[in-house]
Amino acid sequence: MDSSKNLRIMTYNVHSCIGSDGRFSTFRIADVIAQYEPDIVALQELDAGRIRTGEVHQARRIAAHLKMDFHFHPSLRIREEQYGNAIMSRHPIRLVQAGALPTFTRRLLEKRGALWTAIRFGNREVQIINTHLGLQRQEKVLQAETLLGVEWAAHSLCRPPLVVCGDFNAIPLSPAYRRFRRVFRDAQLSVGGYRPRNTWPSRFPFFRIDHVFTNHEVAVRNVEVPRDRMTRAASDHLPLIVDVNFS
Repeated sequence: MDSSKNLRIMTYNVHSCIGSDGRFSTFRIADVIAQYEPDIVALQELDAGRIRTGEVHQARRIAAHLKMDFHFHPSLRIREEQYGNAIMSRHPIRLVQAGALPTFTRRLLEKRGALWTAIRFGNREVQIINTHLGLQRQEKVLQAETLLGVEWAAHSLCRPPLVVCGDFNAIPLSPAYRRFRRVFRDAQLSVGGYRPRNTWPSRFPFFRIDHVFTNHEVAVRNVEVPRDRMTRAASDHLPLIVDVNFS
């Protein structure tokens, strides 16, 4: 394969950098990411300025450690405290859109959002949408339909190649997951001979709820869900890594 056309993408719910062992460490999360050398990282559940995690801006600290550029979107704000998603890249990155997703609940801590960036790779831009969906079944369906609609994936500016990834809180049989499969390929089903791996919980993963979806302009070459001592401890999710290239 021509390496100039290859990208390694990771999606990872980092659980506010609080591991399954209860220990808080942004550096451990950064070390997990660095070990697998992704070009693009989509992270969910990041704190910024929150008392519970030492008022650290986690996206900024992790990106600095990795020497990557980033954009962060807080889906939740409580005074100076923020909580949300980020996209980091080794290639030039620009923010296209960030915003809230619809919800059925008025509970402040249940807000969800999405982040869309365009990443310059060679002579093209790759569209990356990172999200973290809710927990209620109908809410997830509504959020999925929003992301698939004209404000996001069907937007006139969202030209292929396109990757939609994140923590969907949706197993493959769920209605929300099936909404995405009507439009996109599931990366874990796109490699011949590969058996899809579960991503949550990290110590004993029973559910496949973290996903990478691609359109037809993206060829998936390899998929990995690393499960070792560090990934089992660093977060309550395992990272999902996908190697792709373009025609």
